[in-house]
Amino acid sequence: MTCLRGLAVAAVALICLGLPRAGAQDLGIIRSEILVLDPERLFEQTELGQRMVADHQAEREKLASRNRRLEAELEAEEKRLTELRAETSPEEFRDMADAFDAKVQEIRRDSERRVVDLERDRERLPIQFLRAVEPVLSEVMREAGGTVVLDARTVLFRTDAVDVTETAIARIDRAIGDNLPESEGNTGTDPAPSDPGTDTGTDPATGDSE
Repeated sequence: MTCLRGLAVAAVALICLGLPRAGAQDLGIIRSEILVLDPERLFEQTELGQRMVADHQAEREKLASRNRRLEAELEAEEKRLTELRAETSPEEFRDMADAFDAKVQEIRRDSERRVVDLERDRERLPIQFLRAVEPVLSEVMREAGGTVVLDARTVLFRTDAVDVTETAIARIDRAIGDNLPESEGNTGTDPAPSDPGTDTGTDPATGDSE
């Protein structure tokens, strides 16, 4: 997934932290100084990661619905303008048409900005996710006596390494569930400005007019 590229970079923050080893108590984790973790699985299979993706998808669907509604309004306004042509002077009609065209262009720019913002927020999700679960991952690392956490997707041989992905998923679900910390309570989308009246029906997935 494109949005998961940031996890590989962000996971470096967990490498070589020099955390103290856990005590002798058996905490259900095999002890190893070298640990591996699959950040993609972590994001996709935890309740929190699924909640973040679902929330973002809901924003996409909301934007698509908005654009469809505004497209219908724009078409209706264009039809009304066409009907006025027969009873309006050429000069007056030209002014009305120019104003309508300027309105359409403004709306198109607004729609394109919304699309860009939404996709930018999608790219941020993995980093926000990792920040939210970092305390849990640090706890798993301490309990395992780990000093290095490697991205499981980039490790070719790992005979002496312990994969803690399943443990981390279970711990995150138990400790956090699908509840984002207050500071991460949204995907980063800026509050949407009020609609400028009508829209061009831009497809939120591509930025192109429908």
